[in-house]
Amino acid sequence: MNKELIVRSSSDIVDFALLKDGKLIELHKDEEDNNFAVGDIFIAKIRKVIPGLNAAFVNVGYEKDGFLHYHDLGPKLPSLLKFIKRVSTGKLRDYNLKDFPFEKDLDKNGSIANALKSNQSILVQVVKEPISTKGPRISSELSIAGRYIVLVPFSNRISISQKIESQEEKDRLKRLVKSITPKGFGVIIRTVAEGKKVAELDSDLHNLLDRWTAMCKKLYKAHHPTKVLGEMNKASSILRDIFNDSFSGIIVDEEELYIQVKDYVHQIAPKKESIVKFYKNGVPVFEKYGIERQIKTSFGRTVSMARGAYLVIEHTEAMHVIDVNSGNRSNKEKNQEDTALEVNMISAQEIARQLRLRDMGGIIVIDFIDMGRAENRRKLYNYLRDEMKDDKAKHKILPPSKFGLVQITRQRVRPEHNIKTKEENPNSIGGAEIEAPIKVVARIKQDLERILKKDYKKLTLNAHPFIAAFLTKGYPSVRTKWFFEHKKWVKVLPRDAYTYLEYHFYDKDGNKIK
Repeated sequence: MNKELIVRSSSDIVDFALLKDGKLIELHKDEEDNNFAVGDIFIAKIRKVIPGLNAAFVNVGYEKDGFLHYHDLGPKLPSLLKFIKRVSTGKLRDYNLKDFPFEKDLDKNGSIANALKSNQSILVQVVKEPISTKGPRISSELSIAGRYIVLVPFSNRISISQKIESQEEKDRLKRLVKSITPKGFGVIIRTVAEGKKVAELDSDLHNLLDRWTAMCKKLYKAHHPTKVLGEMNKASSILRDIFNDSFSGIIVDEEELYIQVKDYVHQIAPKKESIVKFYKNGVPVFEKYGIERQIKTSFGRTVSMARGAYLVIEHTEAMHVIDVNSGNRSNKEKNQEDTALEVNMISAQEIARQLRLRDMGGIIVIDFIDMGRAENRRKLYNYLRDEMKDDKAKHKILPPSKFGLVQITRQRVRPEHNIKTKEENPNSIGGAEIEAPIKVVARIKQDLERILKKDYKKLTLNAHPFIAAFLTKGYPSVRTKWFFEHKKWVKVLPRDAYTYLEYHFYDKDGNKIK
């Protein structure tokens, strides 16, 4: 398994595409004006306490107030509020918590009215970016993420990632981290810390303590609201969270960003520094690596898959619904149950990819093709869980229900990716839209691969003139690429009478191939 990160930079937006064996699995966007990224910490004021919701609305500088629920206050809130007051007034200049007297923990079943009051200063961290008409979801339980560990002020707990399976390794890491963690701070040990030496963990810890100190220095007489600690740039934060030994390339098309990425990789994995490349080709980097094509064919209501199967993805206000269809796929050698299992397995892999790619969150309901055997349903469920193991977002998958539906809840911390896959209809006046040619061509290619299995001597494709031109113009044209791949020449005839999405294959006798 090879992973590549392709970075495209423009004047105010940077796009990050994560490829796994050449296939697009994640797409991230860093916009210059995004001031409310997950992980940002603000010094802010309580606008209003709502006992009925057991929550407060906090002015963080966004057009909609941030939402702070009682359960997101954290048990150490009284200590945090005392610390903020003393630092903001200049009474406390030592930001090390070693000698700081902690207050009694907050009652976990208490009321927000007893914990906070209007116009009170508070440090809050963005845990969910503004989505739709809602302001950011915030927490006063602060954490600062590093490469190997996460620093948690006002805590004394040492926690460890559940993805580290070896109990011996867990014990080793806990022992090492406990020996280097200063009093007053807790630590969460990340999965990538597995096998690391104490020097690497200590270096990461000191870097996080320096960031904590720099943040605290900004609190003295700070204007409210003010961002006092921002997440590192998007490139570094993505690499911090996903970079591992399976990466074979990081391609960046902007020189300043390339230097930043190279420096960061040198810090976290010096032996991998050589995989960072500066892209200077005249062809846009997303075109060169086939990302634009994958974006056009992967987003939209219908998603085509191998062997004629396809997904239909519908988004409602409360949930996402995904319907699995076998399409025109048929296999005489297998019975209906085996065909259903095969299509469902292909779909499970694509659904796991789509959830990450679009960053779909909330409730997701999947209608797989019905299967009669319990062992097949269990096999599908286990396969879907395995495919979603690499997903960083918190998620829970329920076994198939009596109706054959699989339900997933997936953490949503950012707005969902919605990329337009339709283009203006050149035949229409008045703004009508049709699917992009590249998406139509993807369907044609799927049908062609199915037809070629039957060994036709001669093939002719009739299509709308625009689609026919798209297939035949340029070198190498799409048709030429088909020839190189399948060793079969397809004659393409434009048909003026066809609608834009209409196409048909014919054999050597002029008979339509279904």
